[in-house]
Amino acid sequence: MKFGGTSVADVDRINAVRDIIFSEVKNGWNVVAVVSAMSKETDKLIDLAKQVGVESLVTPEYDALISTGEDVSSSLLAIALNSIGISSRSWRGWQLPVITNNFHSNAKIEEIETARLVEAFKKGSKVAVVSGFQGVDQSGRITTLGRGGSDATAIMLAKFFNAKRCIIYTDVEGVFTTDPNKLSKAKKIKVISYEEMLEMASLGAKVMQPVSIQDARSVS
Repeated sequence: MKFGGTSVADVDRINAVRDIIFSEVKNGWNVVAVVSAMSKETDKLIDLAKQVGVESLVTPEYDALISTGEDVSSSLLAIALNSIGISSRSWRGWQLPVITNNFHSNAKIEEIETARLVEAFKKGSKVAVVSGFQGVDQSGRITTLGRGGSDATAIMLAKFFNAKRCIIYTDVEGVFTTDPNKLSKAKKIKVISYEEMLEMASLGAKVMQPVSIQDARSVS
């Protein structure tokens, strides 16, 4: 289950996400929840980097900085879940680890090791809250996955876990014929192919990033 920045934008929304996850746990599922940074947080971190004189937006230190927003979200959600008795812990990309190439700021996931998560589930943990958007290269440096990176994290986790479902949550109920926040007559599409979703995303639909759709198609 992946929750974007608007879904974890504040404490009330984090608690709403907690309740969504609780309903899945109640139905007998172990859940891997991938979270983005709280809304606007990554932009704030980018602005700070520029203020201190960052020379390049494609460096290990820049990635180490802008990946921290997801760490805040994952820790807060794990705290919220534990507060209602759901055994949970947060996981950073390097703790699994999520292995990527070394193309900083636009890295690609090559492998995700699942043994630690599996062991945690065996010991009674019900939810693993994973920081999206981030990984680690072969030299141990933190990397980030570029725009839409948390979607990519969720999709690739689903692949390496052989998950039953991969659910991408956003601030609308699904994929619509047009933006339902702008046009009340927009209709929800019940089923859509990878090709159709990719075309819509390429034409500006913001529900998913094109690269994440391509990742999903390649692992399905």
